[in-house]
Amino acid sequence: MSSYAIDDGERLQLVDPLNVPSELVDLAADRETAIVLTAPWHERDAESLVQRLGVPVYTPLPDSAQFLMDTYGLTAEQAGDGSPDVVWLLREGKGEARPYSSGDRLPFGADVFPGHKTNDTVHWVESQRAVISGDTLVDFGEGLEINERWLRPGVMREEIAEGLRPLLELPVEHVLATHGGPFDRAALERALSPS
Repeated sequence: MSSYAIDDGERLQLVDPLNVPSELVDLAADRETAIVLTAPWHERDAESLVQRLGVPVYTPLPDSAQFLMDTYGLTAEQAGDGSPDVVWLLREGKGEARPYSSGDRLPFGADVFPGHKTNDTVHWVESQRAVISGDTLVDFGEGLEINERWLRPGVMREEIAEGLRPLLELPVEHVLATHGGPFDRAALERALSPS
């Protein structure tokens, strides 16, 4: 698993933070800092960083109980209150949540594209000429690819590729996957090519 940081000299974004080096934690004191989750289940070290730094967390919303019942056939009892992702943030109020979804533009210049689920996102960070992907574009040993193993029932690889092909119209130089990478534009072109 990978996590990333983007520092533009004024703002620091910690993306899907995991084992953040102390130098970056120290740098957060001198920057407008935010945590950005590409998916709510990528909360990793976010809670402890919020406790230390008091920074906001940009996150897609977790799966609702109704979504879990409709999509996976769970009973109401099994679905409970929905996915337990970021409960500390959204239900327990242990930080400042800033929910976002596909189609949004985050205030620090990231455009949000749909991933393989409504709450798994892919970001285009223009200032870095970088695509940052949650669990949609991954490398599990065969290069960057659309992660077909985690597609929800009824969703085909080609649907996901079609939604992400607008990225190929952008001046992408880097692809930063949270599972594998980094990669270049050519890897993204291969990953999004028709099957």
